[in-house]
Amino acid sequence: MAVDRDTERWVCTWQAAGPLLAEIERRELEQMTDEEWRQAVEDVLSVIPPDAEAPTTSGLVEQQKWFAKLRQKSDC
Repeated sequence: MAVDRDTERWVCTWQAAGPLLAEIERRELEQMTDEEWRQAVEDVLSVIPPDAEAPTTSGLVEQQKWFAKLRQKSDC
């Protein structure tokens, strides 16, 4: 499987940047106050409509159906 130079460069960049970004994120999370934590949780939960029904499935079966359809389309 051939990998072009742009892809190689992208992978190398993220291999270097990933741990650095994880360290920044860890430090930022450690420095959050209780109020900042509460606000972050509230922000995340606010994207769910209050009247939203709980899902009855995980969606995994539906996802596998989509993958099967895509696989059939790509077969020659």
